[in-house]
Amino acid sequence: MDRPASEAGQDSAPRIGSVVIGRNEGERLVACLRSQPAVPVAYVDSGSTDDSVANARAAGVTVIQLTKPPGFSAARARNAGVRVLLERHPDLEFVQLTDGDCSLREGWIDRAVAALRADPGLAAVFGRRREIHPERSVYNALCDDEWDVAMGEASACGGDAMFRVAALQSVGGYNDAMIAGEDPDLSMRLRRKGWRLERIDAEMTWHDAAILSFQQFWTRTRRAGHAFAELARLYPDERWPDWVRSCRSIVFWGGAMPAALLAAVLLALVHNPLWWIVAAGLLLVWPLKIAQLYLRQRRHGLPPRIAFASAALLMIGKIPQFLGLASFHYGRWSNRASPIIEYKRRPSA
Repeated sequence: MDRPASEAGQDSAPRIGSVVIGRNEGERLVACLRSQPAVPVAYVDSGSTDDSVANARAAGVTVIQLTKPPGFSAARARNAGVRVLLERHPDLEFVQLTDGDCSLREGWIDRAVAALRADPGLAAVFGRRREIHPERSVYNALCDDEWDVAMGEASACGGDAMFRVAALQSVGGYNDAMIAGEDPDLSMRLRRKGWRLERIDAEMTWHDAAILSFQQFWTRTRRAGHAFAELARLYPDERWPDWVRSCRSIVFWGGAMPAALLAAVLLALVHNPLWWIVAAGLLLVWPLKIAQLYLRQRRHGLPPRIAFASAALLMIGKIPQFLGLASFHYGRWSNRASPIIEYKRRPSA
């Protein structure tokens, strides 16, 4: 059942709902549900095999269990949560969306509602999302920096944000079929309807990325490549952000350059040793590019260790991004739906 709103019965009380989505988030979900405000909350579960559903029911929130088929996706889960909340509470003005690995910060709801109330043109607002354990790995630390976007009007928001219900309804919500990139896709459709998005100066969520291995980084980056490819296909003329340009960079650094290096090595082995000079020249381009990115990250204010890791992983990540891009186009050409790409280690039940 829904938890009662703390301001129920007050005519001036904002009509707010909250949707949490998750899949095998373990104690992260428990913390997330504990942080939710005293408003109607819906938890949408995408096939968890741990105690997520039981924990959500114990927290007293509405539980929605998605079935498969169709395939699971964050987009489908968020749509399902919003739909059920509006069926039960059709007068909702705002809905807070939160991923199950995040916990809301104290005071966020009030700050978000105030911003939306003050500017009817805003479709959504979001604040500072912070990694709760940036010290556990360089990957977590880079996520913390990634979430620190500029204040003011934004081109897109992520999965944690407060939305105006009317804005979501005006574009039909998320695209259920997208397994990655669903947030910028929704943001783009909102902006094309005349709505705006804004990053406000407020602490929003603690996020637990739990990326502790290179394999997880590789998978997460491959997922990003899949998203870039689909967004570039959907919005080829968009320049804020410019997904087509991003895909060109991915193809060059993650596809063409490694292919050229491999070809040079093979030619040196089977044809002419002078090709080793070409191979060495191609190989040298990578550290030069990493050095350029390192200097840029240092100017951005990152400490030396994190700046170097960011620069190196940005370049290394072009390869899994290319694989994700290629898998998207293969699936499109072969008419095969892509399965969700999961990078997070799931806690034990």
